[in-house]
Amino acid sequence: MRSPVGELLATFAVVTDQLGVPWYLFGAQAALLYGAARLTADVDVTVDLGERPTGILVDALVAAGFALRVSDVDDFVARTRVVPLVHTASGIPIDVVLAGPGPEAAFLACARATDVGGASVPVASPEDLIAMKVLAARAKDVDDARAIIAAQHDRLDLVRLRETVRLLESALDQTDLTPLLEELLARPRGR
Repeated sequence: MRSPVGELLATFAVVTDQLGVPWYLFGAQAALLYGAARLTADVDVTVDLGERPTGILVDALVAAGFALRVSDVDDFVARTRVVPLVHTASGIPIDVVLAGPGPEAAFLACARATDVGGASVPVASPEDLIAMKVLAARAKDVDDARAIIAAQHDRLDLVRLRETVRLLESALDQTDLTPLLEELLARPRGR
């Protein structure tokens, strides 16, 4: 029997496979897989629709047992590039982020097939997930990054991780990401 998150992800995978839409899991559910320990009540995925209209994905997900969490999805997507849904069978919210060019395409290319509650799911690599968490920089994201680094330290591609963070800094004209990453790498939790 699948877990509720596994059931949600398996249903999501069927829809995206039928549409030929590549995607990956990120956020707290992915962080849990790489060693972070915290409770979360939602699922975050990124999809690359290419030239397909958002409505095709939304209609297919609704037909498969998801429900919208906003009344005007077109307006919400235009402002946020996120489709907020809930998996009706489990009651678990899922945020579907629409990929743009750049880092998300690279994250997609490096996603790893992983068993999540009985479903095979493409999951952002630990390096990419750490970079996303450093970019978000909220306390819970920093804690997640620290835990992933501690759990995965000997398996991380630190050259790639540092390069990804530098690319994010450059793209966003920021200078605070690399110092935060280096602080986390120097003092991961439990070391």
